Amino acid sequence: MTDRPAREEERPPVQGAAAATNGGDRRLTAPAPAVLDPAHLGDIEGAFGRIAVGDAGERHSWRQRILTLAAIVGPGIIVMVGDNDAGGVSTYAQAGQNYHTSLLWTLLLLIPVLIVNQEMVVRLGAVTGVGHARLINERFGRGWGWFSVGDLFVLNFLTIVTEFIGISLAASYAGVSSYLAVPVAAVCLVAITASGSFARWERAMFAFIAVSVLQVPMFFLSHPRWGTIGRNFVVPGVHGGVTSAAVLLIIAIVGTTVAPWQLFFQQSNIVDKRITPRFISYERADTVIGSLVVVVGAAAIMVTADYAARGTAAFGHFTNAAGVARLLAHHSSALGAIFAVVLFDASIIGASAVTLSTSYAFGDVFGIRHSLHRGFKDAKPFYLSYTAMVAVAAGIVLIPGAPLGLITTAVQALAGLLLPSASVFLLLLCNDKEVLGPWCNRPWLNALAAAIIGILLVLSGTLMATTLFPHIDVRAVFSYLAVGLGAGGLLAVAAVKLASRNRTTTPIPAMTDAQKMAWRMPPLALLRPVTWSPGLRLGILTLRAYLILSVVLLLVKAVQLGGH
Repeated sequence: MTDRPAREEERPPVQGAAAATNGGDRRLTAPAPAVLDPAHLGDIEGAFGRIAVGDAGERHSWRQRILTLAAIVGPGIIVMVGDNDAGGVSTYAQAGQNYHTSLLWTLLLLIPVLIVNQEMVVRLGAVTGVGHARLINERFGRGWGWFSVGDLFVLNFLTIVTEFIGISLAASYAGVSSYLAVPVAAVCLVAITASGSFARWERAMFAFIAVSVLQVPMFFLSHPRWGTIGRNFVVPGVHGGVTSAAVLLIIAIVGTTVAPWQLFFQQSNIVDKRITPRFISYERADTVIGSLVVVVGAAAIMVTADYAARGTAAFGHFTNAAGVARLLAHHSSALGAIFAVVLFDASIIGASAVTLSTSYAFGDVFGIRHSLHRGFKDAKPFYLSYTAMVAVAAGIVLIPGAPLGLITTAVQALAGLLLPSASVFLLLLCNDKEVLGPWCNRPWLNALAAAIIGILLVLSGTLMATTLFPHIDVRAVFSYLAVGLGAGGLLAVAAVKLASRNRTTTPIPAMTDAQKMAWRMPPLALLRPVTWSPGLRLGILTLRAYLILSVVLLLVKAVQLGGH
């Protein structure tokens, strides 16, 4: 394996019919992969097994399929459990302490959102062999790419800060100084990641995931009210009525459950694990399992926080996650300790995944080696970027007097506001025949994804309106904005189809399952450039302006809440 990064000119020539032309048309067969780092080629090495790069055997028995799933499993579960990070624990706990379990319905609705978004990046990672940031930059140009990747860098850094806030709060509950716990956690995170072995890193992540199973006994120790929980899961409502603060929290729940960093992390982690189209079905299963795990964990935290504050003066007055642990200690010292351990564990998993997501994107954007298969000496810029982000984020948390609870909620809400932008670029990539060929989105999936984007925009629009006009009727605003949802979804699908039509791509020929499984995206330099219609370009610019305004008003709302 070469030590140099794989540049376009260093890659092996495109082979077979993929390099041939017939009247100017390229045939969709298996070209050389478009990997950026040669370390992304080779055997699949997972925490629970290895699959040889040349393994093309069929899995006929259940035992063979389970062993294959065990080797593949990882990117989907890690990204989902990492989603229940410090910000997630804090946000779900705030929902439980301030609104009982009345917001459980948001979690049920987010399951299809999680699966739809992450399934698209599963295909992108396995088929292209290229990270999300790299694809955006190459297909849409550096200007548009930096719109998306720039958001990621800023949001991810703020999210890493919230992870260390979680570590600090968990340490404070245990009576350990933050000035000791935070630096030690930072050193451990770097050591785990820079081991030079993808399998070792993944095993470490699964060890932390095993600790998160404590959420199950935590749930049962909280004396769940089964009838109320069941009703709140299926009947939308908000305890005390819909207010601007409730809308902000709902957006935060969306942002912490379906965060933009997840798109970048899972795609790059799939590439780094060397998963190919042949194993897409297993990685889809990994993703679905992870989405169910994240919702169960979120529900357990919400129910536990409700139990902690129910019937006390603390109800409706959330401060931070450590406050919830202290409330639980009044019921049971064991329950308070379990909650603190869950918070600490979630912070470590989240910090690792979110920081790694940023370092993967850093490697994509700047064309450097970025693989966990490489040691520190062999990929210094990659690991130094990781170390620098961890160190700076840890340092910020140690500043005395910072409003940690408010920062955490604001960052999760920011993730929810920026998700539509990330989802639009994801949708465009998944309809790019040059990139995905026979793996492009089906029409029904485009319609569902467009509807999801529309719902997110309605929520952010409601937050904007209630921030500008604090006494406005929130229900009326939400209803009026929702009326335009159907039309907006249809326009989004039409824009994608128009953009696809404007690209001079050849029709995708019929192919066998074996041919489809062997199809990989050619090197990026060989792809026809993207041509955007004026309408689509205007739509993206309008979305960008709208989201910038949303972010500004979010800051205003955060300042308003911080003054109370």
